[in-house]
Amino acid sequence: MKILLLSIFLLSSLFALQIKQTPIFFGKKRIQLTKEYIKSHYDIDAKDIKIVPKIILVHFTAIKTYENSIKRFVDEILPNDRADISKASALNVSTHFMIERDGTIHQLMPLDIMARHVIGLNYNSIGIENVGGEKNIADLTVEQLVSNILLIRYLQKKIDTLGYLVAHSEYRCFENTSLWLEKDDTYRTKKYDPGSEFMKDLRANIYGLKDAPCKGFNDK
Repeated sequence: MKILLLSIFLLSSLFALQIKQTPIFFGKKRIQLTKEYIKSHYDIDAKDIKIVPKIILVHFTAIKTYENSIKRFVDEILPNDRADISKASALNVSTHFMIERDGTIHQLMPLDIMARHVIGLNYNSIGIENVGGEKNIADLTVEQLVSNILLIRYLQKKIDTLGYLVAHSEYRCFENTSLWLEKDDTYRTKKYDPGSEFMKDLRANIYGLKDAPCKGFNDK
Protein backbone atom coordinates (compact mmCIF):
# COMPACT_ATOMS: atom_id res chain seq x y z
CA MET A 1 0.00 0.00 0.00
CA LYS A 2 1.75 3.11 -1.25
CA ILE A 3 0.77 6.58 -2.37
CA LEU A 4 -0.62 5.08 -5.60
CA LEU A 5 -3.60 4.14 -3.45
CA LEU A 6 -4.76 7.67 -4.11
CA SER A 7 -6.09 6.38 -7.43
CA ILE A 8 -8.04 3.69 -5.59
CA PHE A 9 -9.50 6.37 -3.37
CA LEU A 10 -10.49 8.50 -6.34
CA LEU A 11 -12.22 5.50 -7.89
CA SER A 12 -14.00 4.61 -4.66
CA SER A 13 -15.16 8.20 -4.21
CA LEU A 14 -17.42 7.76 -7.24
CA PHE A 15 -19.64 5.64 -5.00
CA ALA A 16 -21.72 6.77 -2.02
CA LEU A 17 -20.28 6.06 1.41
CA GLN A 18 -22.24 3.26 3.06
CA ILE A 19 -22.29 2.87 6.82
CA LYS A 20 -24.18 -0.03 8.40
CA GLN A 21 -25.87 0.79 11.69
CA THR A 22 -24.84 -1.98 14.11
CA PRO A 23 -25.48 -0.47 17.55
CA ILE A 24 -24.02 -2.02 20.67
CA PHE A 25 -26.11 -1.86 23.83
CA PHE A 26 -25.71 1.20 26.04
CA GLY A 27 -28.04 0.54 28.94
CA LYS A 28 -28.22 2.13 32.38
CA LYS A 29 -25.33 0.00 33.64
CA ARG A 30 -22.95 1.01 30.85
CA ILE A 31 -23.92 4.65 31.13
CA GLN A 32 -23.35 4.65 34.90
CA LEU A 33 -20.00 2.89 34.53
CA THR A 34 -19.00 5.46 31.92
CA LYS A 35 -19.84 8.32 34.28
CA GLU A 36 -17.83 6.62 37.02
CA TYR A 37 -14.91 6.18 34.60
CA ILE A 38 -15.05 9.89 33.71
CA LYS A 39 -15.00 10.84 37.40
CA SER A 40 -12.28 8.38 38.39
CA HIS A 41 -9.90 8.93 35.49
CA TYR A 42 -10.65 12.50 34.39
CA ASP A 43 -11.92 14.04 37.65
CA ILE A 44 -15.00 15.38 35.88
CA ASP A 45 -18.48 15.24 37.44
CA ALA A 46 -20.30 14.48 34.22
CA LYS A 47 -24.09 14.76 34.10
CA ASP A 48 -24.10 12.71 30.91
CA ILE A 49 -21.58 10.87 28.70
CA LYS A 50 -21.60 13.33 25.80
CA ILE A 51 -18.29 14.34 24.21
CA VAL A 52 -16.99 16.99 21.83
CA PRO A 53 -14.77 15.00 19.40
CA LYS A 54 -11.39 16.56 18.64
CA ILE A 55 -9.42 13.44 17.67
CA ILE A 56 -9.99 10.55 15.29
CA LEU A 57 -8.12 7.58 16.77
CA VAL A 58 -7.43 4.54 14.57
CA HIS A 59 -7.08 0.99 15.92
CA PHE A 60 -6.94 -2.61 14.88
CA THR A 61 -8.86 -5.22 16.88
CA ALA A 62 -6.00 -7.77 17.13
CA ILE A 63 -8.62 -10.37 16.18
CA LYS A 64 -8.93 -12.14 12.81
CA THR A 65 -12.66 -11.93 12.13
CA TYR A 66 -15.43 -9.37 12.37
CA GLU A 67 -17.69 -11.82 14.21
CA ASN A 68 -15.17 -12.37 16.99
CA SER A 69 -14.17 -8.72 17.06
CA ILE A 70 -17.70 -7.39 17.53
CA LYS A 71 -18.33 -9.86 20.35
CA ARG A 72 -15.68 -8.10 22.43
CA PHE A 73 -17.69 -4.86 22.44
CA VAL A 74 -21.24 -6.10 23.02
CA ASP A 75 -21.33 -6.70 26.78
CA GLU A 76 -21.57 -3.79 29.19
CA ILE A 77 -19.07 -5.34 31.59
CA LEU A 78 -15.42 -5.95 30.70
CA PRO A 79 -14.59 -9.64 30.05
CA ASN A 80 -12.50 -11.49 32.63
CA ASP A 81 -9.53 -11.88 30.27
CA ARG A 82 -8.70 -8.15 30.15
CA ALA A 83 -6.37 -8.03 33.14
CA ASP A 84 -4.37 -5.26 31.44
CA ILE A 85 -7.18 -2.75 31.93
CA SER A 86 -9.63 -4.37 34.37
CA LYS A 87 -8.17 -2.66 37.44
CA ALA A 88 -9.00 0.70 35.90
CA SER A 89 -12.71 -0.02 35.49
CA ALA A 90 -15.30 -2.76 34.96
CA LEU A 91 -16.63 -0.76 31.99
CA ASN A 92 -16.31 -2.76 28.78
CA VAL A 93 -14.44 -1.39 25.80
CA SER A 94 -16.40 0.23 22.98
CA THR A 95 -15.81 2.08 19.73
CA HIS A 96 -17.74 4.30 17.37
CA PHE A 97 -16.90 2.41 14.18
CA MET A 98 -15.64 -1.01 13.13
CA ILE A 99 -14.39 -1.77 9.62
CA GLU A 100 -14.35 -5.31 8.30
CA ARG A 101 -11.51 -6.66 6.18
CA ASP A 102 -13.61 -6.26 3.01
CA GLY A 103 -14.09 -2.57 3.87
CA THR A 104 -17.63 -2.79 5.26
CA ILE A 105 -18.14 0.02 7.78
CA HIS A 106 -20.26 -0.46 10.89
CA GLN A 107 -21.29 2.36 13.21
CA LEU A 108 -21.62 0.95 16.71
CA MET A 109 -22.59 4.04 18.69
CA PRO A 110 -23.43 7.76 18.32
CA LEU A 111 -20.58 10.14 17.55
CA ASP A 112 -21.23 12.33 20.59
CA ILE A 113 -21.15 9.52 23.18
CA MET A 114 -17.94 8.52 24.96
CA ALA A 115 -16.45 5.14 24.07
CA ARG A 116 -13.78 3.37 26.11
CA HIS A 117 -11.13 2.74 23.47
CA VAL A 118 -7.97 4.60 24.50
CA ILE A 119 -6.30 5.70 27.72
CA GLY A 120 -6.38 9.44 28.40
CA LEU A 121 -8.31 10.54 25.31
CA ASN A 122 -11.73 8.88 25.46
CA TYR A 123 -13.43 12.11 26.43
CA ASN A 124 -12.50 13.87 23.19
CA SER A 125 -12.01 11.19 20.53
CA ILE A 126 -13.85 9.03 18.01
CA GLY A 127 -12.60 5.45 17.77
CA ILE A 128 -12.29 3.53 14.50
CA GLU A 129 -11.51 -0.18 14.93
CA ASN A 130 -10.25 -2.22 11.97
CA VAL A 131 -10.63 -6.00 12.06
CA GLY A 132 -7.20 -7.65 12.01
CA GLY A 133 -3.78 -7.22 13.57
CA GLU A 134 -3.70 -10.52 15.42
CA LYS A 135 -0.53 -10.82 17.55
CA ASN A 136 -0.02 -7.10 16.87
CA ILE A 137 1.07 -7.77 13.28
CA ALA A 138 0.04 -4.93 10.97
CA ASP A 139 -1.97 -6.67 8.25
CA LEU A 140 -4.88 -4.36 7.44
CA THR A 141 -6.23 -4.49 3.88
CA VAL A 142 -6.42 -2.05 1.00
CA GLU A 143 -10.20 -2.19 1.32
CA GLN A 144 -9.94 -1.11 4.93
CA LEU A 145 -7.62 1.72 3.99
CA VAL A 146 -10.06 3.05 1.40
CA SER A 147 -12.96 2.80 3.86
CA ASN A 148 -10.97 4.65 6.52
CA ILE A 149 -10.24 7.42 4.03
CA LEU A 150 -13.88 7.76 3.02
CA LEU A 151 -15.12 7.60 6.60
CA ILE A 152 -12.64 10.14 7.94
CA ARG A 153 -13.42 12.59 5.14
CA TYR A 154 -17.11 12.18 5.95
CA LEU A 155 -16.43 12.84 9.64
CA GLN A 156 -14.41 15.95 8.79
CA LYS A 157 -17.41 17.40 6.97
CA LYS A 158 -19.82 16.41 9.73
CA ILE A 159 -17.83 17.47 12.82
CA ASP A 160 -16.06 20.82 12.74
CA THR A 161 -14.26 20.32 16.06
CA LEU A 162 -11.97 17.56 14.75
CA GLY A 163 -8.30 18.52 14.76
CA TYR A 164 -6.17 15.36 14.87
CA LEU A 165 -5.77 12.01 13.11
CA VAL A 166 -3.93 9.65 15.47
CA ALA A 167 -2.84 6.01 15.65
CA HIS A 168 -3.54 4.11 18.85
CA SER A 169 0.20 3.56 19.15
CA GLU A 170 0.61 7.35 19.38
CA TYR A 171 -1.81 8.00 22.24
CA ARG A 172 0.91 8.78 24.80
CA CYS A 173 2.15 11.63 22.62
CA PHE A 174 -0.66 13.69 24.16
CA GLU A 175 0.39 13.26 27.80
CA ASN A 176 1.76 16.79 28.08
CA THR A 177 -1.09 18.47 26.20
CA SER A 178 -4.42 19.92 27.28
CA LEU A 179 -6.26 17.06 25.55
CA TRP A 180 -4.81 14.45 27.94
CA LEU A 181 -7.09 13.82 30.93
CA GLU A 182 -5.87 10.59 32.62
CA LYS A 183 -5.18 11.13 36.34
CA ASP A 184 -3.67 7.72 37.08
CA ASP A 185 0.03 7.81 36.20
CA THR A 186 0.27 4.02 36.49
CA TYR A 187 -2.47 3.31 33.94
CA ARG A 188 -0.72 2.80 30.59
CA THR A 189 -0.56 0.01 28.00
CA LYS A 190 1.77 -0.51 25.04
CA LYS A 191 0.00 -0.36 21.69
CA TYR A 192 1.07 -1.22 18.14
CA ASP A 193 -2.02 -0.46 16.09
CA PRO A 194 -2.81 0.12 13.33
CA GLY A 195 0.77 0.11 11.92
CA SER A 196 3.02 2.85 10.57
CA GLU A 197 2.57 2.01 6.87
CA PHE A 198 -1.21 2.03 7.21
CA MET A 199 -1.10 5.43 8.94
CA LYS A 200 1.34 6.79 6.37
CA ASP A 201 -0.97 5.84 3.50
CA LEU A 202 -4.01 7.09 5.40
CA ARG A 203 -2.47 10.46 6.12
CA ALA A 204 -1.34 10.80 2.50
CA ASN A 205 -5.02 10.90 1.55
CA ILE A 206 -6.38 13.02 4.40
CA TYR A 207 -6.02 16.79 4.62
CA GLY A 208 -6.78 19.27 7.36
CA LEU A 209 -6.04 17.07 10.40
CA LYS A 210 -2.86 17.31 12.45
CA ASP A 211 -0.63 14.37 13.36
CA ALA A 212 0.05 13.37 16.95
CA PRO A 213 2.58 15.73 18.59
CA CYS A 214 5.26 13.00 18.53
CA LYS A 215 5.99 9.69 16.84
CA GLY A 216 4.97 6.62 18.80
CA PHE A 217 4.88 3.61 16.50
CA ASN A 218 5.87 0.18 17.78
CA ASP A 219 5.50 -1.96 14.65
CA LYS A 220 6.34 -5.64 14.86
